[in-house]
Amino acid sequence: MSTWVLASVSATEPYVPPSAADFEFPPMFSIGEFGVTKPMVLIFFSVALIAVFFIVAARRAEMVPGRWQFAAEEVYTFVRNGIARDNIGAHDFAKFVPLLVSLFAFVYLNNLFGIIPLIQFPTMSRIGYPAALAIIVWVVWNYVGLKKHGALGYLKHVTIIPGIPKASLLLVAPLEFFSTIFVRPLSHALRLFANMFAGHLLLLVFTLGAEYMFFESGSPIQMVLAPFAGGMAIVMTLFEALIQLIQAYIFALLAALYIAGALAEDH
Repeated sequence: MSTWVLASVSATEPYVPPSAADFEFPPMFSIGEFGVTKPMVLIFFSVALIAVFFIVAARRAEMVPGRWQFAAEEVYTFVRNGIARDNIGAHDFAKFVPLLVSLFAFVYLNNLFGIIPLIQFPTMSRIGYPAALAIIVWVVWNYVGLKKHGALGYLKHVTIIPGIPKASLLLVAPLEFFSTIFVRPLSHALRLFANMFAGHLLLLVFTLGAEYMFFESGSPIQMVLAPFAGGMAIVMTLFEALIQLIQAYIFALLAALYIAGALAEDH
């Protein structure tokens, strides 16, 4: 290897792989002593964007829908029929449609931020936001269950599996209670968070890796391989776009299933 290549490699900064530190943001501005970060701004921006989208689509409603009305109706119909009615049932689903539509649209848009240029950060990769949504869902389905069955009836509904031998109740009932009341909301939040965190980290690996290999490595071999890393970044971006939609669907679907379970007569 030539002296120039060796000198060039030694002069460059070592490659620092992406890590959890890349998900931490300094405050963009402060309100008193409260620092407002990029994820916080994105949350409020997403709420405003979703509200404007549905308000504009509803105000311009016509018999022959325009593109905005058509898009809004497609989202609403998809969640109403494919998630709410199919899982909660025709008798009870209608009252939960606004919640499920809001959850789906909110989660999907905040996931989608991860591949939108200049934004490029999925808000749901910060655990606090999926956790807050999971708590809202937890409150709703437990309230529904208590209202439907009463306190003692709901406790029985949650802990006792029909047909189980009575001798097993001392072991099974606490496990069912713990699993339903505590593990379920935890897994609901972690599933969304982990997928968004891992997906964004993978995009950073290929994108920053390609940039380093081409512009900073100083190695001819790495410069030749850089386009392959860049190509993988594009492929993973397309794959991540699909995952973002699927995770929004799964989050809303699980919310509907939990509500349906609370309303069901049997465990």
